[in-house]
Amino acid sequence: MKKLERTIVAIATALVLTLHGSALAGFVEGATAYNNRNYAVAYKEILPLAKGGNADAQHLLGLMYYMGRGVKQDYKQALAWHRKAGLQGKADAQYVVGAMYYTGNAVIQDHRQAVHWFRMAAEQGHAQAQQVLGLMYRYRIGGMPQDNVIAYMLWNLAAASGNVNAAEQRGAVIKHMTEEQIEEGQALSAAWKPGKPLPRSSRTGAGG
Repeated sequence: MKKLERTIVAIATALVLTLHGSALAGFVEGATAYNNRNYAVAYKEILPLAKGGNADAQHLLGLMYYMGRGVKQDYKQALAWHRKAGLQGKADAQYVVGAMYYTGNAVIQDHRQAVHWFRMAAEQGHAQAQQVLGLMYRYRIGGMPQDNVIAYMLWNLAAASGNVNAAEQRGAVIKHMTEEQIEEGQALSAAWKPGKPLPRSSRTGAGG
């Protein structure tokens, strides 16, 4: 899916703007070098931190392999490093792993695995993951039940974070929802907070 690929590129481009800092020496230097397109320096600074288990460094190294920046493009390495970061709770990395399973990039396409990784990121408030997970509910992708209420909820959350695609998709799905379903979707999104599990089904939204 081209939109998933573009989002990964956007994550790579905006990475330094979303960093929360690191106590490990070299990470800020590496991230700054990456942002300045000095990829050789970035790789030198980031690699030992990634090998040492720093999730931010693993995510950045994964992006470098994904984009072919400072290293030969290698999707398998990109997946491996993003998986390591994702298992430590890095939402952007979880999203990238989900996208790679969704598109079959470096792995056998597996929409159920994509759901798993997108859900982990979405439950942390990752807007792009929420938007794509909403699509999977709307169109029965990855073994998901069709549930317009959950799709609406996810798009409502993503739209509140500024995701334009989610806002458009929410506007489209409303045309296929009853007033009761819209009310449930609004209530679910109002009650949910980042870090809480997302509901897997709704009371009124199956089918449609």
